[in-house]
This record gives sequence, structure tokens and C-alpha cells, in this order.
Amino acid sequence: MGDPDTGDSNRLEEIERVIGLMSDQFGTHRQSVPVDVIDTGDQFVVHADLPGLSADDIDVRVSDNHTLTLAAERAESETDGRYVTRERKQQAARRTVRLPDAVDADETSASYDAGVLTVELDKATSDDETAIPVN
Repeated sequence: MGDPDTGDSNRLEEIERVIGLMSDQFGTHRQSVPVDVIDTGDQFVVHADLPGLSADDIDVRVSDNHTLTLAAERAESETDGRYVTRERKQQAARRTVRLPDAVDADETSASYDAGVLTVELDKATSDDETAIPVN
């Protein structure tokens, strides 16, 4: 049996792989985003390849302090002429990464340069806990 901490991540990756295969078959051009996740000790740094986009095309979200979602969509370009060859179609890509430790979403930053998205996520500290009064 697999490690329970990575089980959900492996299932998500398998689901994304199957969706990618189906998308290829039906021509919807949905792609997964290749990522590297680096643990520097006090933060996670995620590098994602998203070539051919602008920063406005990219959506970065953190949910439940453990899940990073990257989404990008390139719209079809407008032209005044007639296409002789058209291979660059509208594309959408999405990737969800489950992080092994909680992060502080308010201290997350993202930058995009030369087709690579870099997301820096500070790890949550025990000081980030909120006391809940009991009435």
C-alpha cells in the first residue's frame, strides 16, 4: 500500500493523466502543467512551465493551506487575414499540487518570466494557529 500522505496526490495525478488522454482523443487541447516543487526548509518554491502566455492568462490559487492550483488559458488570436495553416489553437492547462505541509496563503507570491511561473509559498508556523473560544 502507498503512503497515505501521497495517496491523494497520486490519484489526482492519475485523474489528470486520464483527462489529458481523453482531451487529446477528442481534440479539446487541455494540457497538464509540468511542475517542480522544491522544499527550501521555510517555504516551497514551485516552478511551472507555461510557455507562450502572458501573466494575465495565468490564475494561481491556494486552498485549504495545502493545495496549490495553477490554471492558464490562451485565447484564440484575432486576425484580419485568412489562415493558410493553423496549428496554434485555444489552449487550457490546469494543475493541482497537494503540498506536504500547510502554507500561509497571505505570504504567497508568484512571478512569470520567460515562460516559467515561479510560486513561493511560505510554510505556516505554529504561531499561525487561531485560538477559538469555547462559549
